[in-house]
Amino acid sequence: MFDLKHLQQIIKMKKIKFLSLAVASFATVIAVGCSAPKEEATEETMEVVEEVAAPVEAPKTVVDIAVGSPDHTTLVTAVTAAGLVETLSGPGPFTIFAPTDAAFAALPAGTVENLVKPESKDQLTSILTYHVVSGNVLAADLTDGQKVTTLNGQELTVSIANGVVKINGATVTAADLTGSNGVIHVVDGVLLPQ
Repeated sequence: MFDLKHLQQIIKMKKIKFLSLAVASFATVIAVGCSAPKEEATEETMEVVEEVAAPVEAPKTVVDIAVGSPDHTTLVTAVTAAGLVETLSGPGPFTIFAPTDAAFAALPAGTVENLVKPESKDQLTSILTYHVVSGNVLAADLTDGQKVTTLNGQELTVSIANGVVKINGATVTAADLTGSNGVIHVVDGVLLPQ
């Protein structure tokens, strides 16, 4: 027969041995971990990619917008011949009603060729400045019957019907092309001063 007291004492002794063994094992692991040679740190090389910022383009002036348009080569030629590039590249702001190449082509034969001659510079300047208004005049600012004074001192008349904006009878085909120094409205006709 088993002696219950004796059995309990054996279990107790086994528990103590087991705990002693566990503590010893744990202490050994800690000791080995602390005294083990440290791994040499591996040197990491990092490739530095230098980010090159894209060149910052200067904001486009109204002249830059016209120069970049395939439909305004005649206007650019005329502005250059009149010596207005520097003026219209200035701080402004300017509102330009810009006739297309087709609008210039609709003038009587030889008109443009004669206007870009040096002896016609004053007349050309008068015509071109008749297409320019001081200030930023957006399409939403225009009203039917409105008169706007141009840089040559004469007025343009705005008419609006069924959502179509006209300047002295020329239709605005593209509006609010905004530059750093003003705005361009493309028109399908050349505006001629009185």
